[in-house]
Amino acid sequence: MSAIRSVVRGVGAYLPSRTLTNADLALMVDTSDEWIVQRTGISERHIAADGELTSDLALHAARAALADAGLDAQDIDLIVLATSTPDNTFPATAVSVQAGLGITHGAAFDLQAVCSGFVFALATADNFLKSGAYKRALVIGAETFSRILDWSDRTTCVLFGDGAGALVLEAVSEGEEGRGVLTTHLRSDGRHKNKLYVDGGVSSTKTVGYLRMEGREVFRHAVGMITDVIEDAFKATGESAASIDWFVPHQANRRIIDASAVKLGIAPEKVVITVDHHGNTSAASIPLALAAAYADGRIKKGDLVLLEAMGGGFTWGSALVRW
Repeated sequence: MSAIRSVVRGVGAYLPSRTLTNADLALMVDTSDEWIVQRTGISERHIAADGELTSDLALHAARAALADAGLDAQDIDLIVLATSTPDNTFPATAVSVQAGLGITHGAAFDLQAVCSGFVFALATADNFLKSGAYKRALVIGAETFSRILDWSDRTTCVLFGDGAGALVLEAVSEGEEGRGVLTTHLRSDGRHKNKLYVDGGVSSTKTVGYLRMEGREVFRHAVGMITDVIEDAFKATGESAASIDWFVPHQANRRIIDASAVKLGIAPEKVVITVDHHGNTSAASIPLALAAAYADGRIKKGDLVLLEAMGGGFTWGSALVRW
């Protein structure tokens, strides 16, 4: 009996219409376009409108992914939504997306691993599909990080943006030109909690709180942790930096992306960069970058695509996908 593999059938993305440039931010805090670009590579980011919820962004991306896949919402029986900025404490934002799509069967739930959320969600959905429990899944990363930013803190407010991206995965018998999710590797280490966190919560302060970060510490750990799980992916599959077609990293900071690619020996022309126009959209950043590279024709059927992310916790992970 052949094994089951999770194959990408569709890709979708959504960005709020409002764009916040570095020049706009310079009017709000003591910063400049030069300062932001030099340290992060970010030029602009998108900000959700008043009343525009994480579920709204996710629903737009989900519909786009379904349209790209040529599927109806009723073909989906699993929704895994990665977010750190849910609509409500409960229920899960995923069930709002499920209801918005008119789906009344299957399962929908949120997953929280901060910026690593999409990789964790992809791994989770992949394992559900491979088990035979579900047939088709929507894997979504959606964030409204603008709602948890301290807009007076120039070290954090310049970094983040809002958006959503989604993939449709389908369980198929292994074969189909070797396509699908080949391997995923997930890690976490709670000792680093205070280096990147939100200073609020239901059981601690009964408030939402604001994002706090020790930027230098995050940077110091990021490259090593990222390369660790990527090397695991290469060991598991026999692939290498030379054999991958595209490297789609979490879009946190251009310097982290560049340093990781250099350490791994990945050619610059294989690296997908969207952080300049999106900022750090946390769990949405990888699917947004995938959607951009897929839409402009870079990522094509049969390409070997390497994904990686690191987020608060710390959490970090990788996935290797044959498109």
